[in-house]
Amino acid sequence: MFDGTPAPVEERQQLQAIVAVFSGEFASMDTVLCPGAEEPYYQPAQHGEPAKIFSRENFPASALHEVAHWCIAGEARRKLPDFGYWYAADGRNAAQQRAFQQVEVKPQAIEWAFSRAIGIPFRVSIDNLNGEAVDPFGFELAVWQQACRYYQCGLPPRAAQFCRALEQFFGRSSPAPELMRLRGELG
Repeated sequence: MFDGTPAPVEERQQLQAIVAVFSGEFASMDTVLCPGAEEPYYQPAQHGEPAKIFSRENFPASALHEVAHWCIAGEARRKLPDFGYWYAADGRNAAQQRAFQQVEVKPQAIEWAFSRAIGIPFRVSIDNLNGEAVDPFGFELAVWQQACRYYQCGLPPRAAQFCRALEQFFGRSSPAPELMRLRGELG
């Protein structure tokens, strides 16, 4: 749980930049990125208010991850709270964890691309600290393989747009040539 300790200056600046880039790229899509929440959540547009992507506390990685979910959600899913996904909180059993991991492969692969675009480390998130232990290797491998497919075939359109904008803002080039060498980042 967030203890009120401010994030380091660098993280705050990264987060502010992520929010600004998102706002600049997607202003016409009636969606805002709202960091600082206790838990991540997507709230569809309602009562004249824009849709809101809430990311956890003030973590740049959480903002990138939640934007990744938004980038692959189709129009129908963007009208549903939390995109209509099933979610079981930390403490999942092995079957629940496998179901969680199945829907997390693509968003985490996109998050990896976003993280590389701004120059921060990426770590696969198992997100089940108090649950049944499941060997993470298969999930880590699936995320890496999906990231490789995205770099070979292209990211989904909104993800590609956001990634290019992040690269431009942060002065970084596409990480595609490096990806095959970076398997070690997963662990």
